[in-house]
Amino acid sequence: MAIDDPARDGVRAPELRPANPRFSSGPCAKSPAFTLEKLSGAPLGRSHRAAVGKERLKAAIDGTRTVLGIPEDYRIGIVPASDTGAVEMAMWSLLGPRKVEMLAWESFGAGWVTDAVKQLKLDAEVKTAEYGEIVDLGSVDTDNDVVFTWNGTTSGVRVVNGDWIDAKRAGLTICDATSAAFAQDLPWDKLDVTTFSWQKVLGGEAAHGMIVLSPRAVERLESYTPPWPMPKIFRLTKSGKLIEGIFKGETINTPSMLAVEDYLLALDWAQSVGGLPGLIERADANAGVIADFVADHGWIANLAKDPATRSNTSVCLRFTDPSIADGAAFAKAVAKRLEAEGVAYDIGAYRDAPPGLRIWCGGTVETSDIQALMPWIEWAYHAERAALA
Repeated sequence: MAIDDPARDGVRAPELRPANPRFSSGPCAKSPAFTLEKLSGAPLGRSHRAAVGKERLKAAIDGTRTVLGIPEDYRIGIVPASDTGAVEMAMWSLLGPRKVEMLAWESFGAGWVTDAVKQLKLDAEVKTAEYGEIVDLGSVDTDNDVVFTWNGTTSGVRVVNGDWIDAKRAGLTICDATSAAFAQDLPWDKLDVTTFSWQKVLGGEAAHGMIVLSPRAVERLESYTPPWPMPKIFRLTKSGKLIEGIFKGETINTPSMLAVEDYLLALDWAQSVGGLPGLIERADANAGVIADFVADHGWIANLAKDPATRSNTSVCLRFTDPSIADGAAFAKAVAKRLEAEGVAYDIGAYRDAPPGLRIWCGGTVETSDIQALMPWIEWAYHAERAALA
């Protein structure tokens, strides 16, 4: 419900509103082309093992390869439990024969550290950085296995490029790229396992994950058997051989064919805006609007300290006004005002992150909506300051 008095608390609200107030960092905004009617052709009530189900699942894999430019000799599979399931599958299936370096600079990376150290009890060297910063990638030895997050969804800090990864490495790189895929140019020759979910940059539905395996990762899978029991949902091999069906659309468990159809629609839309280059351009434009706004206002800043490592998808902001006594309460109040006005939903910082705002800027978000949102953030800031005074 909108606030009736636009000058409540003595601050006049902007007149222009975002056409789509959905700036959540997951599930993210649907593409501008999305309508429910476009899903009417989904093979609902049909087995995913029927010819029509296999065809749609295979189309999702092929479309992913085309849009992302994934090499032909890399396997792409649809797996359960979103990006989290894909990362866990990789860690449980591949880690163990080598020392592993765990890199973390936000909450999800920290979660992978916990699993490696406390659950799998691996020989692990843990390298961390505070929110807003990134670990010294030049110190990483890629003759070890390495697990890292390309784009920190909860910190807004991303890896700039893959130059720090040795092309002749002995170890495997396992990359959680769920907030980067379809918005950033990933160096496939430097990544052995890459994971993401449909519900991020392309605005798909949750619960389905993607895992991309390099030939080196496949070689590890077929030559190494982990010493721990392997849950069925994580199994990528049988009798020492890769289960090839997973990478042809024969999923481990039953997928939602409605969600598959939605993902196919998103892939088609991605192609219509220029494929990966077009998606990157849209995300960059969105993040650029926020960067310009922050540069012009001294009371707010990007959480990512180095401009080179600032995300173009999950843009995290913090209030820098020294007069704000309770940063967490203030940020929540600002987010609440924006939601009450119907101009921005779900833009509070992640629960484990420093207090502030988090605005999704992936390609499904229109730049005009980001532009319309900025004056509202300024309004909410001043209105909350007035209310506290």
